Amino acid sequence: MDEPYCETPAPAPVAASGPPPFAECVLCRKPTQYPESVKGVTLCPVCEWQEAQRTSCSG
Repeated sequence: MDEPYCETPAPAPVAASGPPPFAECVLCRKPTQYPESVKGVTLCPVCEWQEAQRTSCSG
């Protein structure tokens, strides 16, 4: 067996123009993990987690 057991894929090349601009959170205005092209309510990871906590305890 000449092939390695766990082969990690090469990272995807980044376009010369850079990553797309990120949408800002509708609650705290911090950058989110979503591009600006995403439609709907975008939340940063912290606000997304807090919203999940609120909705899971409201039932």
